[in-house]
Amino acid sequence: MTTTARLTLIAAALSAALAAQAASPAPPALPPELPPFGADQPLPAPRIVRQRLPNGLEVWVVPRAGLPRVDALLVVREAGLSADGAPRAGFATLLAGLLTEGTARRDARTLAQDVQALGGTLNASAGADGITIDAQALASQAEPLLKLLAEVAREPAFADGEVKLAKANALEALKAASATPGFRAEGAMAQAIYGRHAYAVSQATEAAITATTPAVLRTAHAQRFRPDRSLLVIAGRIDAAQALKLAQASFGDWQATGEALPVPPAAPRSATPVRLLLDRPGSVQATVRLGRPGIPATDPDYLPLRVTSGVLGEGFSSRVNLKLREDKGYTYGASARSRHALHGGSIVAGADVRNEVTGAALQEFDAEFRRIGREPVPRQELRETQRYMTGSFVVRNQVQSALAYTLAGNWLLGLPPSFVADYVQQVNRVTAAQVQAMGSKYFAPETLSIVVVGDPAAVAGQLKAWGTFQTVAK
Repeated sequence: MTTTARLTLIAAALSAALAAQAASPAPPALPPELPPFGADQPLPAPRIVRQRLPNGLEVWVVPRAGLPRVDALLVVREAGLSADGAPRAGFATLLAGLLTEGTARRDARTLAQDVQALGGTLNASAGADGITIDAQALASQAEPLLKLLAEVAREPAFADGEVKLAKANALEALKAASATPGFRAEGAMAQAIYGRHAYAVSQATEAAITATTPAVLRTAHAQRFRPDRSLLVIAGRIDAAQALKLAQASFGDWQATGEALPVPPAAPRSATPVRLLLDRPGSVQATVRLGRPGIPATDPDYLPLRVTSGVLGEGFSSRVNLKLREDKGYTYGASARSRHALHGGSIVAGADVRNEVTGAALQEFDAEFRRIGREPVPRQELRETQRYMTGSFVVRNQVQSALAYTLAGNWLLGLPPSFVADYVQQVNRVTAAQVQAMGSKYFAPETLSIVVVGDPAAVAGQLKAWGTFQTVAK
């Protein structure tokens, strides 16, 4: 059959399919009034068996029925990016990544093979306040899994070859990130929000990466990895007594060495607003950020502020996204949200917009920020936001690994394990009056710094209404 004949047959088949689809009856119409949503179901309080080992390590065991799998997470507080300081900006990310690249007993390849043999995975990552190592395997392999997790946490090799490779990769990643306007905007905004606080220093620098050596990594590991600043979460199909016995066997003789790093002070709750224009010649769009200091997760305003952020700028149907994307067509996406850590937090909003609407986009952010602080949010809008927050939380934490991560993450933020079970009820208790109060308190435009990354020739004139901007060369 010739190519022309094949194309003719395909066209005929498509025409027949489209004709059949057009002739098929229309789907039944929905009733004019749908039944109301059912009551929100809270996440059942997980059964947590807790024990503190003599060396100070906290152990939480969460027995779960279901898949024959065990998830284990070790979280080390005060070991993350806030412990780096300016000379070692971003160092914690390198440290965490190298934990899984070999131990004193196994090289990187052997370690990866042994994890795979358990039917599991092994990862490590750094955040603002800590480092997390997570592993999972079949329940029948719980004992070797925990031994392997302890080995990775306590005996990383930091082999010369692996360190060299990690540094090369980090430098390439930094080069790529530095070319993006978002990277520059986030770095400048962190400085504006936190000033000299450790949270302002989270982006790696070439000097910090280059200065990293195996000796530096070993010293930092000894300072940061301490049982009295750590939590071990074991979740899955495992008996609590057995899990505690395995935790004691793998981690019970772990002792801290070296002097512990000091705990960072509380981050600032307010800052003098700044106006920065980061020069990006020839850019066809502007990256806009607005921000100010926020609060830690332990603050009483935490959940009311989270709900306010949900209404204002988290999710597709939030106010700023609907306004700037759907209504105005200025951007593919806009957001405004609160971020929370152990010692402080931040409020950050932003979008990438066309050059010609940079000033107009700032005007829309300003209008929405003033509106949420002056007008009570309508009941329906508030309920939709609460349902989204609670529903996604419950669905996400049905998964065993997600629940373990949530418990560990909450501990890292200073929140109790009961927070998981209380979340739905507490979110639903937030009132329109509280949302208005949070809007007025944390999103007042006159308290916000503004950072714009773009071409001054294209956007500088539009920024005059928002104050005097300092232009920063690339």
